[in-house]
Amino acid sequence: MPRYRMTVEYDGIPYVGWQRQDNGPSVQGAIEGAILSLTGEKVSIRGAGRTDSGVHAMGQVMHADLSKEWKTYTLRNALNAHLRLAKERVAILDIAEVDAHFDARFSAIRRHYLYRIITRRAPLALEAGRAWWVPKDMDHEVMHAAAQTLVGRHDFTTFRSVHCQANSPVRTLDRLDVTRNGELIEIRATAQSFLHNQIRSFAGTLKLAGEGKWTVDDVRAALDARDRKACGPVAPPDGLYFMQVDYRDGVGPVDADDEQDDS
Repeated sequence: MPRYRMTVEYDGIPYVGWQRQDNGPSVQGAIEGAILSLTGEKVSIRGAGRTDSGVHAMGQVMHADLSKEWKTYTLRNALNAHLRLAKERVAILDIAEVDAHFDARFSAIRRHYLYRIITRRAPLALEAGRAWWVPKDMDHEVMHAAAQTLVGRHDFTTFRSVHCQANSPVRTLDRLDVTRNGELIEIRATAQSFLHNQIRSFAGTLKLAGEGKWTVDDVRAALDARDRKACGPVAPPDGLYFMQVDYRDGVGPVDADDEQDDS
């Protein structure tokens, strides 16, 4: 049974999240529905991360096992046709056939996320639902300095949801950079895996630093507190994008820090 790795883009606004749920449409359900319409097969796909309701993706990765061999470009085009017909806000960007040892979730060695904040007085029209609107200026350099206190291996209890299912709050954060281009502030995060709401918790806390309400030392103290109550407000899902997943060539499942990745 051939296994196919697929790179997926989606608008998170219409969906309850990546994972199939009973309370509304999901990205997983949309793709599985397209596969059923095309092949007649009921399959269960696995994604590299379980994004929440309203979170977008430009490079989510999933795998699916199908009963027949497909030319990858034919499979991509056919699935996209079925997704369009169903009026889904999902697109399959790329498909590759992989061996049975590949697992979209457990073979990942790094995940990359982007959080977008737009700082201006006027409300968002074109970007509504696709960025966090903050109607005041912020100091992105202070935000970046505060972010560097979070980079490295830490107990991130402060920055994970109380509903997080991971057994351990310890993670290694490889990157947390804050940059600015005009009104747009971007927060880019990289790690092998993330805790539930970790990046949105980072973004809400760094906003306080950017507004001058918290200092760099306050952010460090929040981390050291290992207490969810010490976290800043959780940023809305609108600005969060799952950008990319890295794999080693030919790798099967790798050792992970009690992998959750439900940002």
